[in-house]
Amino acid sequence: MHDPPYAYPERMTHDPVAETPPGWLALAATREGVTFVALADSADDARADLAAAGPAREPVASRAALDAVADALAAGRPVPDLACAAAGTEFQWTVWRALRAIPPGETRSYAELADAIGRPGAHRAVAGACAANPVALIVPCHRAVRRDGGLGGYRWGLPRKRALLAREGALTGAA
Repeated sequence: MHDPPYAYPERMTHDPVAETPPGWLALAATREGVTFVALADSADDARADLAAAGPAREPVASRAALDAVADALAAGRPVPDLACAAAGTEFQWTVWRALRAIPPGETRSYAELADAIGRPGAHRAVAGACAANPVALIVPCHRAVRRDGGLGGYRWGLPRKRALLAREGALTGAA
């Protein structure tokens, strides 16, 4: 057995967090799927995000999902398409499914996403669903950009969004 190419803090037995190239990853999952993923600047911030997310996690499922995502990030591979069991409204889930359909290396504008879900003109509501996404990377909201190609917003910080898009080869001159 070899050490993983990412770092677990000593408290990993209780807190599913790991240091990865885009930052500290906090993840919660149940047998039904991933319920929470956050990117943070420190292990303590990741633990705080996880605590604020609530108790919807099972240790074995969380550790397995964390390992899968952290391994992919460390190796520069796409994040695996894991089952998602995040809480959200019907509209949010409609947007999140559209986001999950965007291949790595591509982006869609909030307006294009609104059109894709049959809600033309609802680009602000789409941006709101992206902002409410509790499962970073699993629902790749970093692939949603402004119509002019600008990055727009990102719950986990614009530098991190820029780095994730660069990692996937999706940055254009406008970003």
